[in-house]
Amino acid sequence: MKSIILILIILFFSGGTLYSQHPDKLHILIIGAHPDDAEESGGTAALYIAAGHQVKLVSVTNGDAGHQTQGGGELMRRRAEEARKSGEILGAEYQLLDNRDGELLPTLENRRMIIRLIREFHSDIVITHRMNDYHPDHRNTAQLVLDAAYMVTVPNICPETPILKRNPVFLFTSDNFSKPVPFEPDVVIGIDETIEKKIDMYDCHVSQMYEWLPWNGGIIDQVPKGKPERREWMAIGRRKEAEQIANKYRDKLIALYGTEKGSKIKYAEAFEDSEYGTRLNKENILRLFPFFGK
Repeated sequence: MKSIILILIILFFSGGTLYSQHPDKLHILIIGAHPDDAEESGGTAALYIAAGHQVKLVSVTNGDAGHQTQGGGELMRRRAEEARKSGEILGAEYQLLDNRDGELLPTLENRRMIIRLIREFHSDIVITHRMNDYHPDHRNTAQLVLDAAYMVTVPNICPETPILKRNPVFLFTSDNFSKPVPFEPDVVIGIDETIEKKIDMYDCHVSQMYEWLPWNGGIIDQVPKGKPERREWMAIGRRKEAEQIANKYRDKLIALYGTEKGSKIKYAEAFEDSEYGTRLNKENILRLFPFFGK
């Protein structure tokens, strides 16, 4: 009898479900350092939206430095419009915070900003970069998000913004960095049906996909002139990246989807449980990732 009462109490204070802030839908917050970083999880985000859940994309910086010829307010406005178009394709809000590109620091003021952001969106899952990354903005974004974890449940921290009922799940996106530790996925999601939407999102970021990144990589002369041609040129790399993830973590896909479906998935995105939030387990993973077993 006591155990039943305890469960009822937990359910009452958890809004009727043990696994989300709201019983009817999940809220997925994807926090990248720059406009076009959140797109790394675009295939998964599209699956959530198709299933009736809510997604929000965030760039912690305004992207005002990532270009070889433009900069400052002109570039910031351009990148904000690119992000808006990307979010429109997904069907989600894309918010840019007012921090300078390349100058992001894990300050207390920025931590409070992230705490409020996570709370206001009623986040069930928060996705961001790992700490070991080549770009200081990526590392500091991860630091800010992890510093906000748990604090989102503390009433006397940012008391003007209501706390969350429970700490969200905090996940890292995949990368190939091996020091100090390599990426190890806890969840791998097949995105065969949404890979082209993800590519369309990247295609909105003209300043990055077809100007800055090719210029910085010394291949600007390889970018096709026509819009359809340059999209396909960019898409080849994005599809290859998603295919490599699926092949690399094939065993995990089979474990999550079953042998028949998991062995056939061509494109995937992978995520690692950060240990800083609500931990993934056999009970909540099916609720938080409603793609498995279907």
